[in-house]
Amino acid sequence: MAPVKPQEPAIRSVFLSKIFEENGPKVEVLRGVSLDVFPGEKVAIVGSSGSGKSTLLHLLGGLDTPTQGEVLVGGERLSKLSDTQRGDLRNKHIGFIYQFHHLLPEFTAIENVAMPLLIRGAPAVQALDRARMLLERVGMLGRLEHKPSELSGGERQRAAIARAVITEPSVVLADEPTGNLDRKTAGQVYQMMLRLNEELSTAFIVVTHDMDLAARMDRILTLRDGVVVSEE
Repeated sequence: MAPVKPQEPAIRSVFLSKIFEENGPKVEVLRGVSLDVFPGEKVAIVGSSGSGKSTLLHLLGGLDTPTQGEVLVGGERLSKLSDTQRGDLRNKHIGFIYQFHHLLPEFTAIENVAMPLLIRGAPAVQALDRARMLLERVGMLGRLEHKPSELSGGERQRAAIARAVITEPSVVLADEPTGNLDRKTAGQVYQMMLRLNEELSTAFIVVTHDMDLAARMDRILTLRDGVVVSEE
């Protein structure tokens, strides 16, 4: 019987460091953070403001480059890719959810959700059908043609979550995804994220101050002064 091949991480960081030194003293925001997150895994990253949480998420998503260390997504080293190749990899493998939804104001909910597939070059009919299905799954079938200004905060965040998973990415990076929502709406958004995680086997890495959300994850990593100081 052939040996079982070890599972490849959906995303990996290796001794990741980030130093900012523009227009002022050198500030080491991250100091040698190594992290493996596997397909379908849910990881919360917690810590006080300034501990490096958002910086880590930006580096994992290829939105910024590390001073030292490496990020691998689907086994590919981001440092070896051109800007165009990194953009293509993000579109294929990574979904993003922000505290502020970043929906495009001139487009409807269904158009916003379909956008990653349209950018990829998918036929419009296919992209819109997929967006409609996801919006139905997050309880927004009656809001397809509404623009962001016509949606509540919770509805905008539901649309943002649907947009993040429409490409069935390997990993979703979420930065305070419920930070702007009331407790009841935040609870609904949690449930939606967890359901999509289970259905799609997409890994979720969630930066949050909300320990109720963190407690629903498989692991909790605590960052302090740019270092992982505990893992639960």
